[in-house]
Amino acid sequence: MSNSYDTGRLDLPFVGVSTFGKRPLVTDWDAIDADVCILGAPFDAGTQWRAGARFGPRGVREASTLFSFGHAGAYDHEDDQTYLPGSVKIVDIGDADIIHTDTDQSHANIETGVRAILKAGALPVVIGGDHSVNIPCIRAFDQEKPFHILQIDAHLDFVDERHGVRHGHGNPMRRAAEQSQVTGLTQVGIRNVSSTAKEGYDDARAMGSDILSVRQARALGPQGVADRIPKDARVYVTLDIDAFCPSIAPGTGTPSHGGFLYYEVLELLKAVAEAHEIAGFDLVEVAPDYDPTGSTAILAAQITLNFLGFIFAAKGQ
Repeated sequence: MSNSYDTGRLDLPFVGVSTFGKRPLVTDWDAIDADVCILGAPFDAGTQWRAGARFGPRGVREASTLFSFGHAGAYDHEDDQTYLPGSVKIVDIGDADIIHTDTDQSHANIETGVRAILKAGALPVVIGGDHSVNIPCIRAFDQEKPFHILQIDAHLDFVDERHGVRHGHGNPMRRAAEQSQVTGLTQVGIRNVSSTAKEGYDDARAMGSDILSVRQARALGPQGVADRIPKDARVYVTLDIDAFCPSIAPGTGTPSHGGFLYYEVLELLKAVAEAHEIAGFDLVEVAPDYDPTGSTAILAAQITLNFLGFIFAAKGQ
C-alpha cells in the first residue's frame, strides 16, 4: 500500500544541497517571502583563543539535514503537537559576505542581511560565526520595536574595550546594552573563569542585566528563569553553544565545563516562546573542527529547529 510519502523524490538527508533544513535557498534579498530567514554569518576574527567558528554556518546547515525527511512538520508525542508544519515558510538566504581581516565591513554585511530579513517581515535567525556577529544583528533592529535580550552563554561578553578592541566576541552584550532598542538583558549560564573582569559584572548590573549561573538557573528551573524576564517584553535570544557542557558540545572555541544539558535549554526556550513575542535569534560559536563526531553541530541544528517550532506553535501555527 502506498502512502503520501511515496510520490516524487525520497530526498534523504544525505542527498542534495545542504541548505538549512533543506529549505529553499533565496539569493535575492530584495525578494524574500517567508516567515523565517536563516542567514549565515561565517565570521570568527573576533575570537580570542581557538578560531574555527567561521565554519559554523556550513556545519550547522549540514547537520540540520538530519531533521529533514521530506515531509512537513515534526510530531512530538509528549506535547501532542506537530511543530513547523508546511504553513510555516522557512528559507535560507545564504551567507553574509565576509572580508578577511576587516571586522567593520564584515559586520556591516551581516547587518545588511538582517535588515533585509526585517524589511521582508520575517523572523531573523542568524547562524555564526563567533559571538561578535551579534553586534551587527542588534544594530539592524534600530528602527524596530524595543526588546529584551536573553543571552544563554558561559561568558558574560560585557567587556567595554580591551587594547582598543570594542567589537570582538567579548564585547557583544556591552554593545547591545548601549543600544536604545534594548530594554535590558537576562544573562544565563555564566560561570567559571570568565572573559569579563569584575567591573564588567558591575557595569552589566548597573546597565540592567540579570545574571544567573548554571547552578542558579538549575535551582530556579527553566520556568523560574523565564519568569525573570519582564512580562510584556519582546525577546531577542542569543545562544552561544558554549552555554552547553562541552561533554555534549565540544565543538566550540572557548569550552567551559559545568554547562547546561539539552533539556535545560530546550525547556527554557519553550517557556520563553510561550510567554513572549520573539524578535530574533542568533546561535553562535559552533566550531565543527573541534568535534569530529559532529554532535555539536547536530545539537545546534536541533535546538534551532525546536525553538522555531515553539515560536510558531505559540502563534497557533
